[in-house]
This record gives sequence, structure tokens and C-alpha cells, in this order.
Amino acid sequence: MPVKMRLQRHGSKKRPFYFVVVADARAPRDGKFIQKIGTYNPQTVPASIQLDRQKALEWLHKGAQPTDTVRRILSFKGVLYLKHLLRGVKLGLFDDATAMEKFTKWSSEHEVQIKRRQDDNRKSRPTGRRDQGPVRRVEKKPEENTNTQS
Repeated sequence: MPVKMRLQRHGSKKRPFYFVVVADARAPRDGKFIQKIGTYNPQTVPASIQLDRQKALEWLHKGAQPTDTVRRILSFKGVLYLKHLLRGVKLGLFDDATAMEKFTKWSSEHEVQIKRRQDDNRKSRPTGRRDQGPVRRVEKKPEENTNTQS
């Protein structure tokens, strides 16, 4: 049975929200799935992703094929990098402690980059009416006729 890791769409019209699921490749997009491993919300800036790394890694080791978008999500969250490091451990290139050290170093650098992006986005957002406070209406005085002819 070919197994895929893919997105399952939820949410209303023009407001997508996705579950990252493991499903049989022959099942419909929003149909039956084997296991839910995370969520993806593209509506937020930056897009919010919740993913169970351990479950995703297990399914990758079992042979599940991620779709292009899910592959990008797994890469962003570091699951593919962790799989790469564990393959190096399996081949005897380095030990498990070194692999975990490399992954934690990458993860901390990645978190700093994400935080910087979020801060830059907050600063670049235009201020809306909510930030300005109450607005007072100024009434104009009626103009008097200065052209009086005698």
C-alpha cells in the first residue's frame, strides 16, 4: 500500500486550514487517513505550523512519501535534516550525541531566524485605526461675508 504524507484541507471558503496527515495514496484528499501528525495555517503571517517531529520521522523511516508542500514543511521544521543526521549515525560517520548536538545547534539558530522574521513583520505592518486611539471631530466655524458693499 503506497503511503503519502499530505495536506488535508479544512476551514471555510477562502480561509484554508490544513491538517498534515499520513494517508493511503489512493484515498481522496479530504477522505480517510491513517494518522494526523500536525497542522498548517497559511492565513497567519508567517504561516503557523504545528508538527509532531517524532511521528513524522517514524513515517519517513517506514517509507511514506511526502508531497512537495509537506516536504517543504518538514524541511522547515528540521525533520528532513534530522533524518539526514540519523542516516549518518547509521552509516557510522559520527555518533548519536554528535548528531543531536548538531540538530540542537541548527534548531536554536533556526528559532532565532524565525523570531527575527516575526519581529520584522510586526514592525513593517502599517498601523491601523485601532492603534491611533479616539479621533475627535473638529467643527468648522461658518465663514462670514467680508465682501460687504455699502
